[in-house]
Amino acid sequence: MKKIFIAFFIFISTLAFSQKIDDVFKTMPNNIVPGLSDGNRTMLLVDTGKTIIPYPLGEIEKLAYSPDFLKIKTSEIGTTQIKLLPLINDTQIICVVKTVCGNACDSHIKFYSTDWKELDANLLLPDISAESFLDSSKKDTDNYKFAVSLPDIYPISAEFENGSNTLKLKLDLTKYLSNEQLAEIKPFIKSETITLTWNNTSFR
Repeated sequence: MKKIFIAFFIFISTLAFSQKIDDVFKTMPNNIVPGLSDGNRTMLLVDTGKTIIPYPLGEIEKLAYSPDFLKIKTSEIGTTQIKLLPLINDTQIICVVKTVCGNACDSHIKFYSTDWKELDANLLLPDISAESFLDSSKKDTDNYKFAVSLPDIYPISAEFENGSNTLKLKLDLTKYLSNEQLAEIKPFIKSETITLTWNNTSFR
């Protein structure tokens, strides 16, 4: 019943025909990638060997491109992924993943209808936190609370695998913690990656 409700909610929030990544990129609000002009967008979408273009805030590089996926490098430390995800009845929604890499890579994920109205991410993405990567069976062991409290944040990066509908989440602690801190926390990490698959209503 929940899946039916989600699908219906998304259906009435989207346009009733399929679009290509070019269509949604050209109509993308300026706040998604600030400073990107209509001319910049057209240049990025042109299928030529030149993938780096100057724009007011620096340079943008096209890293990956397909009819339903675009990944661009927006700065020395930032990337933006724009993915069209299929729904029932040939409708679609947009997933935008912005990632910033400093000492570690951390991603922020948002969802939109194809006319760029923001959707409730809680209906489309499971709750992912540090606990998702940790071995809950070891919660009562010695040093668990101490070890997991060492990071002040748990940076999690998200990447669409080869532009597909599969989203890989990675707990990125290697460059963020010292070797001593990593040695303390590693015994409690169940897996450094989680793979989510889009099932035409949500990621699971």
